Amino acid sequence: MARIIFLTDFSEAYARGLLLGIARYAHDTGQAWSLCRLPLSIRDKFGIEAVIDWAQRMRADAVIGQFYNTDNVELFARNGIIAVAQDFKTRFTTIPNITGPHYRAGQMGAEYFLKKGFRHFAFYGTRGIVWSDERYQGFRETIRQANPEFTFSALRNTSQTDLWLYDPIQLTTWLQSLPKPVAIMACDDNQAYHITEACLHAEGGGGGNFRIPDDIAVLGVDNDETICRLSDPNLSSLNQNIEQGGYDVARLIDRIIRDPEAEREDVMVFPTHIVTRQSTDIYANNDPHIAEVLKYIHENISQKISVDNLVSLVPLSRRLLETRFKRSMGTSIYDYIIQVRIEKMTQLLCEGMSVSEAAVELGFSDIKNVSRSFKQLKGITPSEYRQQVIQAKF
Repeated sequence: MARIIFLTDFSEAYARGLLLGIARYAHDTGQAWSLCRLPLSIRDKFGIEAVIDWAQRMRADAVIGQFYNTDNVELFARNGIIAVAQDFKTRFTTIPNITGPHYRAGQMGAEYFLKKGFRHFAFYGTRGIVWSDERYQGFRETIRQANPEFTFSALRNTSQTDLWLYDPIQLTTWLQSLPKPVAIMACDDNQAYHITEACLHAEGGGGGNFRIPDDIAVLGVDNDETICRLSDPNLSSLNQNIEQGGYDVARLIDRIIRDPEAEREDVMVFPTHIVTRQSTDIYANNDPHIAEVLKYIHENISQKISVDNLVSLVPLSRRLLETRFKRSMGTSIYDYIIQVRIEKMTQLLCEGMSVSEAAVELGFSDIKNVSRSFKQLKGITPSEYRQQVIQAKF
């Protein structure tokens, strides 16, 4: 029986997701694991030595925790305890990390907003924290590569112990300065919630254009259901395969317990798809007719959509609509529809559908054409993509 101490913030869905994954691994392998939840206040008040002392008294095999880069994590190994760092502020080089491709998460946020037709973008996060910094880089660089004329702004506060703290006056002033409509990606759901709070208070107090999503569209990361639904309006968020991360870290710990010389690699938590709620439920474009067309495409992506369908929505000829769409979105209407369908297909594959089921759901009639288009956009076939998803889960 493995004894695991979990040193983390249990108010966050990320920590609870990891715990669920660990419990699932124990169940799948027929093991009776003991999971002890240790509050962060133990470390903050008495230091990392107190955590080690507690682990020894519990006869723990491993500690998974949010460690500061100043914590002497080598003490765990000296006392025969496996240590794994939950992605907190920095990655460690001497112990495994539960981390992820955060740059890719930023890219996904940017691609999501670009498809909605935005021209003004911003990022809100914390400087000096690896997952915030890398999401910022991925978001910013994807926007700049898309069109150098798009505007970009960022508010990144200095890293601090209490990440829930923020300056509402500074945030409000920054939001007021942004050109509208603006698409803002926050480094996580907590920071995204700060934005919706600031907008709500400013609007109620006559603070100006702070309507969500009309003036400010907000996207978080982690898809924490409690935070996302507590927000007014509800927050859209980038979902991550957190429970699978917990499963993988349990598998790593089990392997090291059985073979202390086993390789101690990082555990990766992958972003999967974006869950759209009210905070980004808009298609922004300076051309209202193109905005109307974008809205229709995204809301009816599972149906057969023709250019004639779209022409009937707006007072434009087919040729004029195609010309204005290409100028506005940088691609043809047909190619844009294919791109949106392929992105939707990746989401369905992540959710467990087979390739044929996903194709039928999205109105594709020819699997070969689907595979060809999918590979052009993703670099691999949908079957290969689905296999990667399955391998990541098991």
